[in-house]
Formats: sequence, C-alpha cells, structure tokens
Amino acid sequence: MELVVFGGNGFIGRRVCRRAVEDGHEVRSIARSGPPAPDQRGPWADAVTWHAANVFAPNEYREALDGADAVVHSIGIIEESPNEGVTFERVNGDSAIITALESERAGVERFVYISSVERPPWVREAYITARRRAERAIADLGMATTVLRPGAVYGPDQPHFPSVLNRLLTLVGEFDPVAERLGEGRPLDVETVGEAVYEAAVGVDSGEPPLDAQRIAARAS
Repeated sequence: MELVVFGGNGFIGRRVCRRAVEDGHEVRSIARSGPPAPDQRGPWADAVTWHAANVFAPNEYREALDGADAVVHSIGIIEESPNEGVTFERVNGDSAIITALESERAGVERFVYISSVERPPWVREAYITARRRAERAIADLGMATTVLRPGAVYGPDQPHFPSVLNRLLTLVGEFDPVAERLGEGRPLDVETVGEAVYEAAVGVDSGEPPLDAQRIAARAS
C-alpha cells in the first residue's frame, strides 16, 4: 500500500514511517522541514520519500497524495508562538482538517488522526478544544477515519517535555500498577503509540470510537 504521513519526520511520525517501511509499504512524508535530522534517521529513512511542504499550502503537496491508500496526521504542538501564527487552533485543529479534506479530494481510503485524551495541565484549553473540533470535522468525510487519543507520550528524543518530566513519565508508564490506575490518561511509550497508529493506517475498521490509551496499548501489544 501507499502511505502518506504528515509530520513523518517527527517524534511519532518517524516510528510510523519506519514500521511501514519494515513491512514493505511505499511511504511518503510531508513536513515543513523535510526529512528528520541525521541523528534521527536509520536505514529505513532511505526508503521514505521526504517532501518539504507547508501543510497550510495544499498546492505544495497535492501530488504527493495522488495514489495514496492511507494518510496519517501526526502534527501537533504543546507550545504556541502566536506572533508566528503557531497556535493550538491552527496547528492542532486546522492542519488536521485541511489535510483530511485534501486526502478526501485525492481519493484516499483511510485517514488516521493522532489527537489527545486531554490537555497538559500547563497549557490553555484551546489545546484540546482544537483537537476535538478537528475530530468532529473529519468524522463524516468520505473516508474511513480513525482517531487515536493517547495520553502523554514519552520516549527517547521527546521534543516537547523536559528530560526530567520525560523520565518521570517513563517510570509511571512502565510501572503497570500505577499506569493502569490512570486509565485513559496513562502515559504511553512512543513505540506503542507508533505501532497503534501504523496498525490503524493499514486496516482498522472505520466507525469505531476514538482509541484511548488502554485500547492503544492493547492494539499495539
């Protein structure tokens, strides 16, 4: 199959691209900065076609969507730069809606959106309201859509969290008696989330409710 990953050079997106390459799929990534940094690439990266494009300028990447069977949206922020137009409403919400509409136009069969179960405690409410708005907007498009709502995602080279917080989430996430008590808000390691996203892209039934942390962990196990 042909898979397109928006944000394929990112924390979760790289794992999705790698898994798809390992299974022999044709993989294309669309991201503003093109391929990942050299220290974040493995041999799998040579098999990915890396497109540098602005997600808000569809004319820059429409050709990359032609022939795609599935699209993954893995773009998101937890810190804003309003003076640069980088806001939760725009990046976490609008970018998903735009890419879903473009995917539908291109005849894509399946669209996977990585949302969130809740907002981090230190960010404003728009973080999660933008994601819920995107979820509603893509629900009735002419494609099979799957939404994943992981909790905090930890792992090596986590770009959004301080190293101390990343280590704490790792300890909690790997200690099942505590993690399970957190329910759908439990932290998840990036490999688990990447595997669940990949599995959703290659064949989860449409119409099911969003995948929360418990179901993501179960699907990826």
